[in-house]
Amino acid sequence: MLRATCFTPSLSRACCPLFSLILSIPSLHNTHQRSVSPFRGYHSSLSVKGTRDRRRILVDHNRHMCTIPEAAKQPPAFTSENLSRKARKKAIQQSPESMLKQKLDMCSRNGNVLEALRLYDEAKRNGLQLSQYHYNVLLYVCSLTDGETESSLANPGLSRGFDIFKQMIVDKVVPNEATFTNGARLAVAKDDPEMAFDMVKQMKAFGIQPRLRSYGPALFGFCRKGDAGKAYEVDAHMIESEVVPEEPELTALLKVSMDTKNADKVYETLQRLRDLVRQVSKPTFDSIEEWFKSEAAAKAGAEKWDVKKIRDGVVSGGGGWHGQGWLGTGKWNVTRTEMDENGVCKCCKEKLVCIDINPVETENFAASLTRLACQKEVKASFNQFQEWLERHGPFDAVIDGANMGLVNQRNFSFFQLNNVVQRFQQISPSKRLPLVILHKSRVVGGPATYPKNRALLEKWKNAGALYATPPGSNDDWYWLYAAVSCKCLLVTNDEMRDHLFQLLGTSFFPRWKEKHQVRISVSREDGLKLHMPPTYSIIIQESEDGRWHVPMSVEDDLQTSRQWLCARRSKTH
Repeated sequence: MLRATCFTPSLSRACCPLFSLILSIPSLHNTHQRSVSPFRGYHSSLSVKGTRDRRRILVDHNRHMCTIPEAAKQPPAFTSENLSRKARKKAIQQSPESMLKQKLDMCSRNGNVLEALRLYDEAKRNGLQLSQYHYNVLLYVCSLTDGETESSLANPGLSRGFDIFKQMIVDKVVPNEATFTNGARLAVAKDDPEMAFDMVKQMKAFGIQPRLRSYGPALFGFCRKGDAGKAYEVDAHMIESEVVPEEPELTALLKVSMDTKNADKVYETLQRLRDLVRQVSKPTFDSIEEWFKSEAAAKAGAEKWDVKKIRDGVVSGGGGWHGQGWLGTGKWNVTRTEMDENGVCKCCKEKLVCIDINPVETENFAASLTRLACQKEVKASFNQFQEWLERHGPFDAVIDGANMGLVNQRNFSFFQLNNVVQRFQQISPSKRLPLVILHKSRVVGGPATYPKNRALLEKWKNAGALYATPPGSNDDWYWLYAAVSCKCLLVTNDEMRDHLFQLLGTSFFPRWKEKHQVRISVSREDGLKLHMPPTYSIIIQESEDGRWHVPMSVEDDLQTSRQWLCARRSKTH
């Protein structure tokens, strides 16, 4: 094994190369200090070449591809103090360190391991001091595999990766989260998820908080090996570190639980998918279907149960689940089906429930939304909008004006936007105009100057139903805050999946959106059609008699019918 041949023994149960090396360097290990942690001397004596507070994290689009912190720019010594800023910037960009950074970045983008190793060897020959950034890119590139073979001949980066890791510590360059995560990926590429897990566990010694991607190599590695016990251990460590898993991690846990016929863990994972994911992707959907068709699923369950306890569980959970375990025994009838507009299953005729939202959660969400908006927008501008909303609100509906004016249109249409406004005024209990949010650029100049359009804008403005967001602002924050604050409908076809909405988290926001978002469709046949929020919750639901309904996620359920999995026992209580 790599661990036994390449590195000296360490204090950890499963030897980790990084820490073996730290303990073997005299300057990093003071034998006269108390043996509380071998890393105290390391932190105090290390000559840092790049501290974390001088770097920021660049987020890669691929959640499992390790991201790397941007190197701090260290300007070389200049002979003239009067050198212009432009000249200084050019000198920095043309320094050997910056040139190496650019070339390694190119290797990272192209997955060119051989070129990255050549650049590394060349830099060491020339005596170039590598920064944390350089080492992290090298480790990331070395951890890449072609997906078909893991041999060192096919990918020399796997045989060189830990040598580079060792050299990083010899050079006294402080590792960060990306370093450990890259090391974990290297370990898994060597088919050693145990070492990958050790990497994560050792982060705390450096005061580093693991991230979800830090756990991926170990978790997926153990799941691929079918080692359910170790996979559950990684999962427990994630929970302890307050790292929330997403669908890929939960699906991996589901599959390894299915393979080991651990019905209790399958049940637990389904409940977590319900809580954290709500609607599952097709691969997860297929795995859940496979479980319900299995012999292990048929054998799992209680023949008798306390009906009152089940009902109490449903009430305390807010509806749609009870969490008391599998109910009933025997084979499951498993069918792919759809729901009608009222949430009635076309297969078993059960009506799905609408799960309530806690009012306290709504208030907390509005407060967090305000904090985020004030961070991303000019605070004075957003506060001014809040004051305006207090004077003119509440409203029965808030309209994302830009979005509504562009549905099925090449150019912005005030005519279409007005149709939407009129429809919502008609269905409003108070017959009041809805609030229209438009960017200032939409209300001055261009089509806004046309007489009919100008008359519309003046009408809405005079009624206190138009707010123009200031130049440079993102109107998404404004219409979302208004809808949440007024506890009213939000009219937009925006799927709200971009970075802005990811900041809001994956727990409350999807539930709020499901119950408040109204979308429209426009066609020659049907004209303007409103698609109101569903009367039931589109989420995994567990019934009081033990049956399950699992929704598959779709890109656009206005265009594609959503599939549901209906699973019920042949015999019920």
